[in-house]
Amino acid sequence: MTDHKHHEQLLTELSAQLKEIFESSDQAIYAYLDDTHKACNQKFADLLGYASPEEWAAVTDPFPQVFVAAESQDALIGAFQQAMEHKAASTFPVTWQKKDTGVVDTTVILVPISLGQHLFTLHFISKK
Repeated sequence: MTDHKHHEQLLTELSAQLKEIFESSDQAIYAYLDDTHKACNQKFADLLGYASPEEWAAVTDPFPQVFVAAESQDALIGAFQQAMEHKAASTFPVTWQKKDTGVVDTTVILVPISLGQHLFTLHFISKK
């Protein structure tokens, strides 16, 4: 099995396991493995101006440049690296870039999770 197919399968499994949380949480949420393998709930898609989680997930351009305002990119990348290297959760502010125009200020809780010996990050987002 290719890495891409394996990662697709992992994302499908993770999405199934998180279905109740994605659908029931008051927060916007997304799970991230890499720029191609990510999933979000409708609240996160709405927050950034996407019609659906599928439309948001279909964007495969570099995540920080597309979705994160320039002033927040270092914070998100640093928190992701801490999660991957040290298995450490964190909370920090992020300004997101909306699909068409505008930005939205939020607080992000980033948590490392594992599935099938692969590390994902799970992000819970609250609008400020």
